Amino acid sequence: MTKRILITVGISGALSVILGAFGSHLLNGSISHEKLEVWNTAVQYQMYHTIALLGITFMNRYLKRAYISTIYYLFFVGIIMFSGSLYIVSISEITGLGLGPLKYITPLGGLLLIIGWIYVILSGLTYEHNKRRHKS
Repeated sequence: MTKRILITVGISGALSVILGAFGSHLLNGSISHEKLEVWNTAVQYQMYHTIALLGITFMNRYLKRAYISTIYYLFFVGIIMFSGSLYIVSISEITGLGLGPLKYITPLGGLLLIIGWIYVILSGLTYEHNKRRHKS
């Protein structure tokens, strides 16, 4: 699981930087200010949750595998649905594409992110620290 999370973190983190630069340098002036703010929100939420996933890898040996796996999938799918749909909406002025009947994908993605954080809380509530014994 750690390998999968680290690969996901690397890809998502790199994409966050690339998409942030794309918005700042190429979209600025090509789309309305409001749409650019939506783009930036997508980039920020993607990076926040990418960093959270990185943090989860450090807890991999302390938290139950079921929690790690659930948090991973909730954040991963949440990022795709929330940030991905915001990226599409942001450039709709240029592409003519919109979400149409999938307009509820953004709040559903946000809900998955929230549930992911609730699972972080649950993992903390059930966490039992095992003290490491140092040999003298």
